[in-house]
Amino acid sequence: QVRLVESGGGLVQAGGSLRLSCAASGSIFRINAMGWYRQAPGKQRELVATITSAGSTNYTESVKGRFTISRDNAKKPVYLQMNRLKPGGTALYYCTQTIARFFWGPLADYWGQGTQVAVSS
Repeated sequence: QVRLVESGGGLVQAGGSLRLSCAASGSIFRINAMGWYRQAPGKQRELVATITSAGSTNYTESVKGRFTISRDNAKKPVYLQMNRLKPGGTALYYCTQTIARFFWGPLADYWGQGTQVAVSS
């Protein structure tokens, strides 16, 4: 079994910062891509940022220059540093990781349960 647990969400005023973390546990041989998605009330889940095993990053346009995704390959967590938060950033933030559980095993996408971020104006 693989389990992803997000942390770091909370209530913050517009212009403030939060740092989200996502740790994977269980039987893990290799982690490829990692990413963060978010889902605001009444809206579809959307991509926020991704990072490959080589460290290449990709961001949705609305967060470029304000959010930074990073990873610690030795310890497996992935982080999302969110600066200059806007009220539109209020959402449930999900972590996803593409993981191979065994040397011979296929890659599969795993998701966490989400951490709530609320940005007040």
